Amino acid sequence: MARHFLAVLAVALALSQAASAKSWLDKRFNTDGTVRTGYDASGQEVVMLNLNQQSGAAGFNSKEQFLYGEFSIQMKLIPGNSAGTVSCFYLSSGDDNWRDEIDMEFMGNSSGPGHPVVLNTNVWVNGDGKKEHQFNLWFDPAADFHTYTIIWNPENILFKVDDLFIRSFKRFDGIPYTSSKPMRLHATLWDGSFWATEKGKVPIDWSNAPFNVLYRNYYANACVSGGACHSGSDGWMNRQLDGAEWGTVKWAERNYMSYNYCE
Repeated sequence: MARHFLAVLAVALALSQAASAKSWLDKRFNTDGTVRTGYDASGQEVVMLNLNQQSGAAGFNSKEQFLYGEFSIQMKLIPGNSAGTVSCFYLSSGDDNWRDEIDMEFMGNSSGPGHPVVLNTNVWVNGDGKKEHQFNLWFDPAADFHTYTIIWNPENILFKVDDLFIRSFKRFDGIPYTSSKPMRLHATLWDGSFWATEKGKVPIDWSNAPFNVLYRNYYANACVSGGACHSGSDGWMNRQLDGAEWGTVKWAERNYMSYNYCE
């Protein structure tokens, strides 16, 4: 516990020393809660979200709204016992009951073998979000940065972890699809004890606080609502999976899927 606290303190100090530096966060996002910016050991700009019992949730949301695009970010999740926490990277049209949303939510877990962090992917259309695919991550997401990507176009929504596609949510006639509501890009860290870990059976342990998630290398190639839209014929706007990429989806489903709303 002492070692974990010292490691967190060292990261917090390193980030706070560079807090005045201009970053992608300042240019593109608004923030809520305890958010620090700085540089990691490799010299790349980093954003740290901090969750503790006093300050509550933290996050950032884009100043611009988008209608279709490719969005990616690198994340380094909470080390040790992260049960009850939820770290997110998602798009949302708002907080109303009729919102559209595309989610990548990382549900924390107790530390140790047999307790993987679960990635929940979901698509909300007009307030209906019962379209979850959940995957037990096959690596330690707190040991290093990993890249998470959402590609959203008129034909499908693709979810990607590092170089592997893990899900394709395709558009079909008669099935609601998010195609008309501009959305903002969000990243959040919050207490999801009521739901996140083993359906709420394992709540957050505040003695392990503060909980910190690191974000870096944000990338967006997207249509800004009411503005510019840049994509070539081979870009994200027409992106669909080829045979090999469908193979990685089937691999993830076969080996690591823990929940499928269709089953």
